[in-house]
Amino acid sequence: MRLADARILIFAKAPQPGRVKTRLVPALGEAGACALHARLLRHTVHGLCGAALAPVELWCAPDCDHPAFAELARAYPVALFSQQGADLGQRMAHAAAQALERAPRVLLVGTDAPALLPGHLQQALSALDEAEVAMVPAEDGGYVLLGMRDRVPGLFERMPWGTDQVAELTRSRCADLGLVLRELETLWDVDRSEDLVRLTGYSAFAEGDAATPG
Repeated sequence: MRLADARILIFAKAPQPGRVKTRLVPALGEAGACALHARLLRHTVHGLCGAALAPVELWCAPDCDHPAFAELARAYPVALFSQQGADLGQRMAHAAAQALERAPRVLLVGTDAPALLPGHLQQALSALDEAEVAMVPAEDGGYVLLGMRDRVPGLFERMPWGTDQVAELTRSRCADLGLVLRELETLWDVDRSEDLVRLTGYSAFAEGDAATPG
């Protein structure tokens, strides 16, 4: 492990049909959307644990009890934690605060951005040597990674999650709080039916890429 003084936090929902990737249900059906979510989850854990940049924590919703989480914990060096909070912002703030007690730098990522590679995380961790916040924006106006080196609850409160305002509001809040923000390359994620076409042609997510633990 190259950076024991950092933590990588993966936020993941349990793969339950009808509760994940709901915007893709019209294209894939509930079972198909759930299966894609499960593949994206494993792909993310596989890639970030395999990179061995820093200890990886899997923050699970609604809790850690789903068999998929237990299987990932057996297959990979990942610690399981239950998300806590009434909304995504509260859950992210809580997880970041907990992780910052264990390490001075944390990166928060989701599971729906297969284009997020270990190199992006390395760049974000390096950016936190000088900036207080690092962000990898998403093409849809959100972000796929947020890094921080101190508790900043204001970055998560009253945020319209799932909209195209998230990244811009994060920028403005950093400015209002006097925080140095370092932005990295904008990436795409998998939220809409049109994203499935790009995912199909994305070789790094080819069938079987993350099927075998390693």
